Amino acid sequence: MSALPVRLARPAAPTRPRATAPAAPTPPVPAPAAPRSTAPARRAPGAAAAALLIAAAASGISGPSLALPTAAHALRVPTASAAWLMTAYGLGLLAGTPLLAATAGRRGPAALVRAGAVLVALGAAIVLASPSALLPLAAGRAVEAAGAAGLTVAAFRIAGRDHSGRSTGLVAIGNAAGGTLGLFVGAGASQLLGWRAALVMPLLALAVVPAVLLAVLRPTGQAGRVGRTPRPDRPGNIRPGAPGGRFRDALPLGLLRRPDFRRPALLMLALATVNFALVYGAPRRVTALTGWGPLPTGAAVASVALGGALLSWQLVRLAPALGTGRVRVLLAAGSTAAAVAAAFAPWPPVVLLGSALSSLVTAGGQGVLTGSAVGGLAPERQGGAIGLFNLAFPAGVAAGPVLAGFADQTVQFLY
Repeated sequence: MSALPVRLARPAAPTRPRATAPAAPTPPVPAPAAPRSTAPARRAPGAAAAALLIAAAASGISGPSLALPTAAHALRVPTASAAWLMTAYGLGLLAGTPLLAATAGRRGPAALVRAGAVLVALGAAIVLASPSALLPLAAGRAVEAAGAAGLTVAAFRIAGRDHSGRSTGLVAIGNAAGGTLGLFVGAGASQLLGWRAALVMPLLALAVVPAVLLAVLRPTGQAGRVGRTPRPDRPGNIRPGAPGGRFRDALPLGLLRRPDFRRPALLMLALATVNFALVYGAPRRVTALTGWGPLPTGAAVASVALGGALLSWQLVRLAPALGTGRVRVLLAAGSTAAAVAAAFAPWPPVVLLGSALSSLVTAGGQGVLTGSAVGGLAPERQGGAIGLFNLAFPAGVAAGPVLAGFADQTVQFLY
């Protein structure tokens, strides 16, 4: 008999369902909360600007490549010696990444962007104002690269606020696009404005800095004050003011004693070294075989390298099915084949294919090998391990042109 009074009470007594029929109003309650769960899937604020920022910063890696013969003539040094203008950039990245992350990085992405922009402007001023001498120009490039490293770290931190991975993917694409298209843009800047313009390509990032800062400094629900980085970004086991805490977290050098970390890191270093040796050497090899000028050579090499980087997602996709051992063999074989093709093939299309293959295995290897290097570590140690592992990339930027310059003097495959 109690069922009938409940039915009759619904229209007559609105307060009674709270006590007698709680199941009726309960199902609709979760419905309004469903759209909120999709919020993290949106891109992080400023992700698009961060992608442009990192693209401009990465253009400094390859931008001078086709301008080096002109720079070498102006400096009255061999082209192989002028390659130190590219090596110095890699050394600046190698030093700037952990240092800026350990100092300015403690205050959040906005401080990293500001510090990086100041160093980029300072390094570019040294390059533009210095006399025609290799040493001050290389020093300016190193300072400029340290600033670009800060901008790169800041861009990935901004993207990291989106836990869905969409923003990080967008920034990674910007990094790959800037590093490859910089070859073509640098050749054009050199022809229009002179060879020094190709040495200061990261200055383009300064045009994006205001938009990035506007997005970073925008108040959010997690940060109570404008410009304040939310506390969850800080590692829980490190005091915010602890001197050196961030540096130790960024560079856990003890990991180098672990074979399961050291092997993929060394392979990544080899892949990056070959790739950036070809960034230096492949354009000159194409020019020697075709007689093309800097602009068409830069367009061809940049296009195939970008295509290889974009195709690398297929390798990442197939990696779980292939297994770690097979993937490492494929990466090593692909990098070796790319170096041989670009160095010795007498046909321009094969040289371009080698450049594309090197770009593919380097971009794909960075994704696959990072996971295998840090997969067995505790979650709280993975951030520092990824930072240490990724130093293989700027180390390759520094070592690659040296390797190509050595080949220029011994094997004589560059002209």
